[in-house]
Amino acid sequence: MKTFGKNFGLLVCLVGFLTMIPACAQQLTVTGTVTYAADGSPLVGCSVIIEKTRNGAVTDLDGKYTLKAQKGDVLVFSYIGCKTVKKTVESSTLDIVMEDDPGSLEECVVTGYGVAKRSATVGRVTKVTSYELEYADEEEYASFNENKFLSPISNPFSTFSIDVDAASYANMRRFLNQGELPPDDAVRTEELVNYFNYDLPKPQGSDPVRITTEVGVCPWNTTNRLVRIGLKAKEIPAENLPASNFVFLIDVSGSMEGPQRLGLVKASLKLLINNLRSQDKVAIVVYAGAAGVVLESTSGADKEKIREALDKLEAGGSTAGGEGIKLAYRIARKNLIEKGNNRVILCTDGDFNVGVSSAEGLEALIQEEREKSGVFFTVLGYGMGNYKDKKIQILAEKGNGNHAYIDNIQEANRV
Repeated sequence: MKTFGKNFGLLVCLVGFLTMIPACAQQLTVTGTVTYAADGSPLVGCSVIIEKTRNGAVTDLDGKYTLKAQKGDVLVFSYIGCKTVKKTVESSTLDIVMEDDPGSLEECVVTGYGVAKRSATVGRVTKVTSYELEYADEEEYASFNENKFLSPISNPFSTFSIDVDAASYANMRRFLNQGELPPDDAVRTEELVNYFNYDLPKPQGSDPVRITTEVGVCPWNTTNRLVRIGLKAKEIPAENLPASNFVFLIDVSGSMEGPQRLGLVKASLKLLINNLRSQDKVAIVVYAGAAGVVLESTSGADKEKIREALDKLEAGGSTAGGEGIKLAYRIARKNLIEKGNNRVILCTDGDFNVGVSSAEGLEALIQEEREKSGVFFTVLGYGMGNYKDKKIQILAEKGNGNHAYIDNIQEANRV
């Protein structure tokens, strides 16, 4: 009886201990909305990480997030230009309000004609860094001449390229937000038109594309007509898209330092990572004074590993852009997916100054690699003051890819 009593007591203790375990390690699906304190708007692309782990999420277009966490975990909310917030998980709903961090950006007031005191400006205030002011006149744009009218008698055929770039609109918007008019050559009309989505009729049957035309009177010359040609491609369900082999080629030179450059690059690519599938692959190559591989090709399912590699990046040094492009193509060819979406995605301000830096040399390099490997080349432009639009626009064109300008996290999400 003594033995039975002793064993019965141990059994009661064991059962009691086991029933305590689920309570201590209660897993929750935590959801919430992250908003901006100044105006209550949702924050897109806010990073939400479980402290001391690699697990996390990024807020969507509505500022919402969802992740698995245990009761008692600490969630870390971080967003460029805002104070980092830490909150302990106590229930399945956790909404956060983010406030400005005055120390995160060097604030200055800019007008269309230079620096002014805050009291002297009305409606033309923006945040720029001292670096942007120092290099304010170093942006480069390709000059272009207006097309002449051609007689259909001597020129019966007219051709045009299908261009989906929209970088000029975002860049123009940046100038206007600073209270300045953009340089003439920064305004590419077709990219302003391309920026918006149109409710064009879809192609029917087996047709891959449908063409819609519209003719109207030219507002500034009523003797002329304006013609808009819209192309709507056949839509492919996301689950049927081919696997992607991405190489993120990131400029980490000194000119990319700052929250609106490398900081914005990191936040942008995290949005893309959020949409990767297990069959997709990502590698990360960086370049400054030299080029190197930060992350070998990794499955899109291992999102935290990719995010962690991005978080470690810091800016500094000169810009060996040519060497970085060569290395990125080698990595892309090594992990080539047959009939897949093979693409190098360059994130830069375009300020190449070491190695193959001439426009002609970079063009030849990109075009040769495109023809050899079938890897396309997309360029995401960043930076203000030293932005080299002229160079990176040509690179995307020669690489059979896209060119976009990223001025904020909302634009990154759209692209």
